[in-house]
Amino acid sequence: MPRARIAMRKVKEVLRLRYDLRLSYSQIRRSCGVSNGTLNGLLNRAAKLGLTSWEQVRDLSEDALEKTLFRRADDGQWLEQRPLPDWAEVERELRRHKHLTLKLVWGEHLQANPGGYGFSQFCALFRRWRRSQGRGVTMRQEHRPGEALQVDYAGDTVVVMDGGQAREAQIFVACLPFSGLIYAEATWTQQVGDWLGAHVRALGYLGGVPGALVPDNLKSGVSKASFFDPVLNPSYYELARHYGTAILPTRVRKPKDKAAVESAVLQVERWILAPLRHRRFFTLAELNAALVPLREALNNRPLAPPRTGTRRAVFEADERPCLRPLPADPHTIGQWELGRAVGADHHVIVDGHYYSVPSGLAHGRVDVFATATLVSLFQHGARVASHPRSPVKGGHSTALEHLPPGHRAVASRTPERMRAEAAAIGVATATYVDRLRAARRHVERGWGSGAAVCRGAAAGDAAACPARGGRPRSRRARQRARRALLPLRPPCCTRPSRSCTRSSWRRWRTGCWRRCGSPTSTRSPSRSAWRSWSISSTRRPRTPRSGCG
Repeated sequence: MPRARIAMRKVKEVLRLRYDLRLSYSQIRRSCGVSNGTLNGLLNRAAKLGLTSWEQVRDLSEDALEKTLFRRADDGQWLEQRPLPDWAEVERELRRHKHLTLKLVWGEHLQANPGGYGFSQFCALFRRWRRSQGRGVTMRQEHRPGEALQVDYAGDTVVVMDGGQAREAQIFVACLPFSGLIYAEATWTQQVGDWLGAHVRALGYLGGVPGALVPDNLKSGVSKASFFDPVLNPSYYELARHYGTAILPTRVRKPKDKAAVESAVLQVERWILAPLRHRRFFTLAELNAALVPLREALNNRPLAPPRTGTRRAVFEADERPCLRPLPADPHTIGQWELGRAVGADHHVIVDGHYYSVPSGLAHGRVDVFATATLVSLFQHGARVASHPRSPVKGGHSTALEHLPPGHRAVASRTPERMRAEAAAIGVATATYVDRLRAARRHVERGWGSGAAVCRGAAAGDAAACPARGGRPRSRRARQRARRALLPLRPPCCTRPSRSCTRSSWRRWRTGCWRRCGSPTSTRSPSRSAWRSWSISSTRRPRTPRSGCG
């Protein structure tokens, strides 16, 4: 390995002592601390180059003196005049291709320039150029009390035997840069719910709110990373707005932007996770309980010199008074989804379940805020609907007030409602409607007749409601009464088609009367006799003989 060259400052001092002060060699050796061989070599090299007086050396800078004394003997060229690559282009290539190495670049440069430098000198010149451009220089950051809270997840995980299966728990770490106070807890995932819950518990541990939150660019915090205008996750933004703080994401792949929490992650892995390496955990709560004493011991450890005290002592003395108070209401952890499409049925799908919004918002877009128990839908910042969260996949949660009037009438058409309306009119009407429903094989078939009876009774038309008795006053009322009475025929009788003549219709009614238990008669029963048979609640038709209908 070549010997390091003597500093130009010492070379210039040797020349000054010899040429200006006229000191002996032994005096110069004792003053500058150089060997006899080094001293003789310097003075001989200066004499060969014509540097024999102090006036020639006094005004030369150290760089100029180095170029003058240490030029090559073969061709007279200086060290810096050998062919050099474009260092800026070399740096761009190294950043662009992750598998490219400096040795490969040097080999390509040496093939194009056979008289170039060796690999060690090539690397030294590249490092010198980087330093001249400000590369590899660390900026000293000044942190003020309560200014920011830096958050991150540790790279190491802890295995938890959850229900007999091994799961890896993530370690959330938060750090206040001024005091260095560290908060750590375990979560199952790095998803939005666990991310927000860890923030809420971290702020509760601090007992106050810092001026800003400084995360990296994970998807739970930043939807789209950008140096100029990053797009924050809506749920994370709502948390910051609830606590009255700001979110300042770091640059992409710039961990030094949050150096405090990066150092805190190392401390957590060293002083919290490493001591737990021999323990086995079966629940996440058990793991978090084991983290608490180790976390407090870490915060109470003495700080490294030149700082004095502990993280906890500095926090309590200087940083806690600078934190803003926590809000009175705790933050509700939920997930926002912006611009969800509303279908033609004015329903929005959330986690496989359909939730209704007012019908006027069909084919539009709404914002969804879903918590563990509630789903709220917003448009232009105003809440338009709220539903209890349902775990049923493919199910529907529909509010009647969201339906248009026609759909609302159809949705409210239930047997219970028809029975209640009939009971509100009278006992006879309710009994008649019950018999109408019982005579139909399907509930929808009995709805029309029952609704006609109740509507006519409510309007005061006795003919429309035979249960109230009375003579029809119009042809339309008689037809309505006939339609209401005919469904009460015994199930065995087949009603003639509408194309039949009036005589066929009369013969069918007369025969049905005979076969089903009416008094023997060869003529059609009178209207009063038919009505008395129809509304009788005690008489049951006899079983018809074979061949009836």
